[in-house]
Amino acid sequence: MPRLVLIDGSSYLYRAFHALPPLTNAEGEPTGALFGVVNMLRATLKEAPDYAAFVVDAPGRTFRDDLYPEYKANRAEMPQELRAQVQPMCEIVAALGFPILREAGVEADDVIGTLALAAAAQGIEVTVSTGDKDFAQLVRPGLRLVNTMTGSVLDDAGVMEKFGVPPARIVDLLALMGDSVDNIPGVEKCGPKTAAKWLTAYGDLDGVIAAAPDMKGKIGENLRAALPRLGLNRTLVTIRTDVPLAFGPTDLALRPRDAGTLRGLYARYGFTQALRELDGGTAADAAAEGTLRNTAAGYARSGAAPAEAPDPALGGKGEYECVTAPEALAAWVERLRAAPLFAFDVETDALDALRARLVGLSFSVEPGRACYVPLLHDYPGCQPQLDVETVLGMLRPVLEDPAVAKVGQHGKYDLHVLRRYGIAVRGYAHDTMLQSFVLNSTASRHDMDSLAARYLGYTTTRYEDVCGKGAKQIPFSQVELEHATGYAAEDADVTLRLHRALHPRLEAEPALLSVYTDIEMPLVEVLARIEANGVLVDADELRRQSHDLALRMHEAEQRAHALAGRPFSLESPKQLQAILFDELGLPALVKTPKGQPSTNEDALEAIADQHDLPRLILEYRGLAKLRGTYTDKLPNSINPDTGRVHTSYHQAGAATGRLSSSDPNLQNIPIRTEDGRRIRRAFVAPPGRRIVACDYSQIELRIMAHLSEDPGLVRAFEGGVDVHRATAAEVFGAGAPEAVTADQRRAAKAINFGLMYGMSAFGLARQLGIARGEAQDYIALYFARYPGVRDFMERTREQARERGYVETVFGRRLYLNDIASRNQGLRAGAERAAINAPMQGTAADIIKRAMIEVDAWLAGQGGRAAMIMQVHDELVFEADEAFVPELVQEVGRRMQAAATLRVPLVVDAGVGGNWDEAH
Repeated sequence: MPRLVLIDGSSYLYRAFHALPPLTNAEGEPTGALFGVVNMLRATLKEAPDYAAFVVDAPGRTFRDDLYPEYKANRAEMPQELRAQVQPMCEIVAALGFPILREAGVEADDVIGTLALAAAAQGIEVTVSTGDKDFAQLVRPGLRLVNTMTGSVLDDAGVMEKFGVPPARIVDLLALMGDSVDNIPGVEKCGPKTAAKWLTAYGDLDGVIAAAPDMKGKIGENLRAALPRLGLNRTLVTIRTDVPLAFGPTDLALRPRDAGTLRGLYARYGFTQALRELDGGTAADAAAEGTLRNTAAGYARSGAAPAEAPDPALGGKGEYECVTAPEALAAWVERLRAAPLFAFDVETDALDALRARLVGLSFSVEPGRACYVPLLHDYPGCQPQLDVETVLGMLRPVLEDPAVAKVGQHGKYDLHVLRRYGIAVRGYAHDTMLQSFVLNSTASRHDMDSLAARYLGYTTTRYEDVCGKGAKQIPFSQVELEHATGYAAEDADVTLRLHRALHPRLEAEPALLSVYTDIEMPLVEVLARIEANGVLVDADELRRQSHDLALRMHEAEQRAHALAGRPFSLESPKQLQAILFDELGLPALVKTPKGQPSTNEDALEAIADQHDLPRLILEYRGLAKLRGTYTDKLPNSINPDTGRVHTSYHQAGAATGRLSSSDPNLQNIPIRTEDGRRIRRAFVAPPGRRIVACDYSQIELRIMAHLSEDPGLVRAFEGGVDVHRATAAEVFGAGAPEAVTADQRRAAKAINFGLMYGMSAFGLARQLGIARGEAQDYIALYFARYPGVRDFMERTREQARERGYVETVFGRRLYLNDIASRNQGLRAGAERAAINAPMQGTAADIIKRAMIEVDAWLAGQGGRAAMIMQVHDELVFEADEAFVPELVQEVGRRMQAAATLRVPLVVDAGVGGNWDEAH
């Protein structure tokens, strides 16, 4: 069946402009929107449609302006940065061979609607490429919507799922809702859910209008008030499908591309990947080299990380083999041994690597060629598979050979699974998730699907595609071998291709390559060992704590009812709003996005000094969070095979490089409250062992002293004095640190840490309970005493604006896409991140380096101690009692040697029968 693609050019230009950072080329010309549109067009061309058109609005009034003079009256003028990209966009579109359509008196939507229905009537399959919800009214068999920016597809079922009404009722839905973008007022307070509910109940817009007199409540009043304009709304939102056109769908064949024009435009605007694709990856490199270098500089000046155009080299699906015979497996083992590097992946029946069964393995030795070795597929009629022990016996020598390099995607999971099956993988040399993360932690998600789309221009087969989703999802062991092979072998294939795409980029950046090879890759196996070690948890103690928390929650609830004068649900925001703001008359200082009084934590904190009830609700919520997150859940996290809790650490989680953990999350257990410390008491050592906690002291402040080179801060740390007392003595003129009061030290501590996190005078005033002017005076005094800190902060902001990123001491980068944003709030947030990220990131790098060294030392200690947790700046161990003194000394020495700063690193150590006692 022939295919027609109609591209909503105006929509995509605006969406690309707002979605992408403000990129520029070497000459400073804006290119962000242009870059986005060009990549969408290239993706469309790869699908080889029979007919296509790029449709844009013509200048001048349309029939909708005549019907409703206020139509789109609230739209701001096109930003100059966007206007400058319209002409080059049209030049590139034309050079690519797309017909460009503009029709006076109507909108691009109407042209698309007319062509789409005409084509569908002629048996042509139609795709409308847009992100505009209005087009959902056109959907029908043979006509679908594709949002190229997100990859989402809307057919009949998709429209129903997304909007709650079929395509035939979309016009009615839009008429009721109105459209703020086009300045069409709908029924006040009527959102998509309310509109869909009405249309379901009353059939169509006319049915809703007929039912309006009997509608109850405020929403009924709003509907009746809007009745006079609903008919006009319906006309305005209806896409015309009868526009007289001098051409039809079959007149829209693509023209041959104008390679010469494209080459010049791509080079001018710095579209390196598009240029490489145009010339088959070989020509124009020498001619464009200077331009491409300058383009990178242009990106840096714009404050954005260089965007990546997809690599077209991947092409279609590879050749994938299902291995079910010993001879075939033996041949693959030889290929693996002979390869300079191979990719591997495991398929299992569960997400928990410490409990999952191994269902199969996949391998790839060259792009486009991979195999899948099924082991435990068990659906009816499944063909025989090789025995697990036979397969692992044949694979063990090559998997455990450190001289044979391997690459994986989030390979820590695979290492866990294979370890449980008796294979200790060695030679794990590369991980594509970590390559992407080190290259640019904020550019993309780092899962395989996202990386393949970004760097390879390739859409992978998703797990849901072969296993289904929701209640109908089946385990991978029940997937037919043909489909399982296509999915699993593709994982290995794409992993190898990603490595080939990503590793050269790291090699081009020596500092980033060092972060990857010296920190992130060695850490993979360290974290795998920590996770496998796990931590012993006293379930009975947690159950006692849960019982106590439940009693205290009940008591808090009863006190809250007494304060309110009646029973109510402390879990219900609506009831809380009524109690706090209607009945007690407290001021609503924080609002929800919809303008309602908020009852979130900030809102309650803001009014906690005006009545006891907000504070009591915060207390109740704190208890409920501890119970729901920890004391109730931790016992259920105990692995039945090991009797321990095994968290999962994430290297590619926090953009600054800090580790995070989940299932369970051990990073957020409170330490400053008695209840949080009680939870830590449930983390215990077995008989004959002790818990040892080694913690960096004030590491981020020490990094600030190193980076700022401020003499006062450096002197304080070199002298081993309490830096908060030293700061208080400087800021408040107390003389010697010993003369500083407790309140002065508390204020100095708030300033020391607050400035690192970009705290304003308002935030400091709120934290200390003082006037904003007084807080501003404190900050001014601080900078007067520590001018090096002020200079560092300003220098860092300026460097971030110039380069688009900041770096840690070890060269890790954090790109700041909003550092040149037109939005002041986004820009201010990026500036705060620019100051904080070098300290947080350097602290993360330091403890990772320490973990690697400590782990290597522990390997030779015969199991006398094990690293069992990493939490913020702390390493936690379980050790034989007699070994504790040596452990404390050796771990402390290695943690202090993990970095050489201008001030000493200090490590505090504690020992106890449980984690709390070790502090």
